[in-house]
Amino acid sequence: MNQRTIVITGASDGIGRAAAEALSRRADVSLVLVGRSPAKIAEVGERLGCEYHVCDFARLSEVRALAQALVEAHPVVDVLANNAGGVFAPRKVTDDGYEMTFQVNHLAPLLLTEELLPALQAGEGTVIFTASRAAFRARINLGDLGKEKGWSTFGAYGAAKLANIVTARAMQRRYGADGINTVSFHPGVVATSFGAAAGQWVQRFYSSAVGKRVMRTPEQGADTLVWLATTTPGVDWQPGGYYTERQLKEPPKQALDDAFGDRFLEASELLVR
Repeated sequence: MNQRTIVITGASDGIGRAAAEALSRRADVSLVLVGRSPAKIAEVGERLGCEYHVCDFARLSEVRALAQALVEAHPVVDVLANNAGGVFAPRKVTDDGYEMTFQVNHLAPLLLTEELLPALQAGEGTVIFTASRAAFRARINLGDLGKEKGWSTFGAYGAAKLANIVTARAMQRRYGADGINTVSFHPGVVATSFGAAAGQWVQRFYSSAVGKRVMRTPEQGADTLVWLATTTPGVDWQPGGYYTERQLKEPPKQALDDAFGDRFLEASELLVR
């Protein structure tokens, strides 16, 4: 049986780990997991018996090194799940010179995707971006991508997740003819360690009894990711689309502006070259 190579970032915890656990039960899948915490990703990778890598998306040099290792080991990649992300407070600038939330949620996944393009093209691969409903309360300003003016924790997070949706659509327009299909999805509000670096009130909500009652489990949050990774683009789901609970939804208004999306993708690429 030919196995499909599926790379999942952010696989040491939460949605990524739940998706890895679900996919590891499939005989037709060869998993490659990526996580920031050496101890956590080693535990998941060794327990599931699959390849794993350590990479901190706050360092673009590590993303480039990861991409090189993946391309050398896997000339064909069938699915890249850009799931790593987070929300961070207070505002911080990475050693690469970019606002942390923007880099971890958008620039690093974009860089990894573009470095893996030859392997994705060889596999006529699928690229999945984990987005969020927070994107609907945000707007991208091409003149202030790092949100140096009017920064807020969730304003930055929403804009970064909007960037994921915009990028998925723009990449579909650019690379769809090459056999690559891109898509984004909202996993729901999921009970994970997601809010650990977002400030005290977010941490309190995520750890509270009320929060745990209203939030989805990681397994529920991972369901759409697993579905997108194991079904057929153009048949089971619409390439370039935005999904919630396996249902195609209209994306935020700014994501519908194709000309803006193309400009944004080009501007982002200039930042990671």
